[in-house]
Amino acid sequence: MKLIAAADKNWSIGKDGGLLCHMPGDLKFFKEQTLGKTVVMGRKTLDSLPGGKPLPGRTNVVLTRDENFHREGCIVIHSIEELLSGWKSDDVMVLGGGSLYKELLPYCDTCYITRIDKEFEADTVMPDLDRRSEFEMVWQSEVQCEKGTQYRFTRYERK
Repeated sequence: MKLIAAADKNWSIGKDGGLLCHMPGDLKFFKEQTLGKTVVMGRKTLDSLPGGKPLPGRTNVVLTRDENFHREGCIVIHSIEELLSGWKSDDVMVLGGGSLYKELLPYCDTCYITRIDKEFEADTVMPDLDRRSEFEMVWQSEVQCEKGTQYRFTRYERK
């Protein structure tokens, strides 16, 4: 499995159910990395997407504890075991939120992280990959800048 996220200096990823900031370049990178793949997200992450609708051009899987949850265009599952037995892990991209990143990180071998060179007020964080001995950053892009915010695309791989 692979994980994709945008995180600030403190590995914060969101506030009040939304992204920390809007960066068209990051959204383009996200689309390039996820198009044609199976994307796994929690229900709150799905709700945060435009109109609460699944992402086009991808197989949208929602992992939720709510046994009654249904959303058109989504495959709803209720356990990590169901996810692991149902999909080839090479084709799966974990989109978040914070609790799903923590739960599925042990199953991920590659993480695409947009590192935002700024600190935001946030209520959701993901694991700090720089402090995890099982991961190492193997690639980073040149610095990007949008609306005065600098960021880099990075790739971490399991050692």
